[in-house]
Amino acid sequence: MPGFASSRSALIAALITALFMTSCENKTVSRQDNPFPVLKGEYFGQIPPGSEPKVFAPGLISTGLFTRDIAMTPDGKEIYFTAVIGFYRITQILVTKNTGGVWTKPEVASFSGNPDYMDAEPAISPDGSKFLFLSTRPDSANGIEAGNQNIWMMDRIGGSWGAPYTPGPPITTEAAEFFPSMTNDGTLYFTRNEGRANYIFRSRIVDGIYTEPEKLPENINSTTQQYNAFISPDESYLIVPVAGHKDGLGGDDYFISFRNKDDIWSELINMGDKVNTPGGREHSPYVSPDGKYFFFMSERMKKAFEHPEGGMTRDLMLRMSGEPGGGTAGIYWVDASFIEELRPLP
Repeated sequence: MPGFASSRSALIAALITALFMTSCENKTVSRQDNPFPVLKGEYFGQIPPGSEPKVFAPGLISTGLFTRDIAMTPDGKEIYFTAVIGFYRITQILVTKNTGGVWTKPEVASFSGNPDYMDAEPAISPDGSKFLFLSTRPDSANGIEAGNQNIWMMDRIGGSWGAPYTPGPPITTEAAEFFPSMTNDGTLYFTRNEGRANYIFRSRIVDGIYTEPEKLPENINSTTQQYNAFISPDESYLIVPVAGHKDGLGGDDYFISFRNKDDIWSELINMGDKVNTPGGREHSPYVSPDGKYFFFMSERMKKAFEHPEGGMTRDLMLRMSGEPGGGTAGIYWVDASFIEELRPLP
C-alpha cells in the first residue's frame, strides 16, 4: 500500500530528526533556543583536526545515535552519513547540503526513509556522477526479494540524483554485496558474503559493462572477516577493516595495503592506535575528496567515561548515551598525511 509506506517513511524521518535534536549537548542546537546553528565553510563548518583524531561535528552529525559511514560530493557541498536505531532495526542515510553558503540541518535523504528497508554505506564516485549505497529494498528487475543486501546506484542528473537501480549481474547476486567504493576509472570495489565469511572483490568496466568480480589476493583477504574497504581514487591504496588478523589490536582494526603499477598489493599494515582501539569496532573508512582527512567510524569511549571520578552513576550513563564518545559508534576525523607515512619503502 503506497500511502501507508509513505506515511511510515514520513514518520521515521520525523523520529530521526527529533532524536538528533534531543541528543545534542550544545545548547545552540536545543529545540527551545535556536533549532539549528548557522554553519558556514568547508566540512560542515567544523574546525579541521590535526594529527590526533576528534569527533566530527559533535552533537550535530556524531550524536548519541549509532552513526557511521560518510561520503561527500567532490565539491564538498553535500555530506551523506548513516544513522542507526535499535541495532539496525532502523537504518537510514541522512544528508546535509551547503546551500547559499550555509549548511542545512541533517535530514533523511529523499531516496531513503522507508523503515522497512536498510539503507546505509553511501559512496560517491570521484567524478561525482554516481551515488552508490547498500540497501535491502527489493530488486524486482533481478528477481531479488526484500531483505537481501545489495549495492544500488543513482546517476547525477542536473543538481540531483536519479532513481535508484542495481547494476545487475555479475555484481548483483543472491549473496550479500555491500560497502561499494569506486576508482577514477569506474572500477568497483565491494564486499561479498560467502557463507559466514566476508571478502573484498573488485570489478572493472570493459566497454561500459562490469566484468565478473575477482576476489582480491590473500594478502588482502587475510582472514574470513574483512569488509567495508575504501579504495583511493587512483587505486594506489586500499583501507580495509579486518577482524582476527595476527597484527590486530583487538576487535576489528583498520589496515592498509598499497598497490604498485604491476597490480601487486603490499601486505596489510595496521594503521595504528591513532585510529584503532583494543576492543572497539572500527569498520567504516573514508578519505575526503581532497585527500586531506581520514574519516572513520569508532566505538571508542572518552577516558572520563571509562573510569569516572566517584564511580558510575545513572545520570552519567544517560549522558554517555546522548553524546559521542560514550561507547556508541560515531564518526571521527584526522589529518590524512599519516597514510603516506605508512607506505613501505621501495
